Amino acid sequence: MSLPDYKSADKQSAPAVPHSPVVQLNVGGHLFSTALSTLRKHPDSQLAELFGGQPKLRTDAQGRYFIDRDGSHFGAVLQFLRSDQLPAENIQQVYREAVHFNIKPLIKRLEETPQLFGELVGRQQFLSRVPHYKENIEVLIRIARAEAIAARHSTIMICVLRTEEDLGFYDNAVNSLEADKESVVTFGPWKAVPSVQDLLDCVKTDIESKGYKVNIQPHVIEKSFLSRSYNFFYKLVFTWW
Repeated sequence: MSLPDYKSADKQSAPAVPHSPVVQLNVGGHLFSTALSTLRKHPDSQLAELFGGQPKLRTDAQGRYFIDRDGSHFGAVLQFLRSDQLPAENIQQVYREAVHFNIKPLIKRLEETPQLFGELVGRQQFLSRVPHYKENIEVLIRIARAEAIAARHSTIMICVLRTEEDLGFYDNAVNSLEADKESVVTFGPWKAVPSVQDLLDCVKTDIESKGYKVNIQPHVIEKSFLSRSYNFFYKLVFTWW
């Protein structure tokens, strides 16, 4: 019987199926020990696929199977696989890991928690009814960054049209602006209960979740004697330093 060639890089990158029921893992520098049956518990998960036959992972210098991912919340994933116990904290972070590893029972259970239920069923369902919402968020960030050169603040005009009736006044409203009309980013209209303020809260939340510091102020247009005033406009202010 020939001995394994431990110096072979190829054999280290594709080790044999573990003979021991205990598997040693290195997940982004976090070390774990678990049963092979735990990793294979849900056959359609990525973990079951990785350890279902010939393991598709490299090993580290100590022979642990290496998963190149931040392992900060992998322990909560293992805890669920072992005992069906949900984490008490860091729900969104664990949810991202569950999605990454395609552990469907964990995904479903986490989506039913209050922390995610409101986000997924309430807020995200509302935002899906706001035309081009995600694209507009990216446009706002792109414009703000372009205007940040040698400036402490970037100010962008946004227009929020709550109803189809508001949309009918859009051209007149934009023409009443003294600011650059080409750079106005427009949200709406939408068919859902949430208000304009709810939409503005979402815009602020989603931009700040990307690491930016912003605030939103109403843009007041001076009303002339013969013209109508419109309350569709807001200033979105990015603060850089």
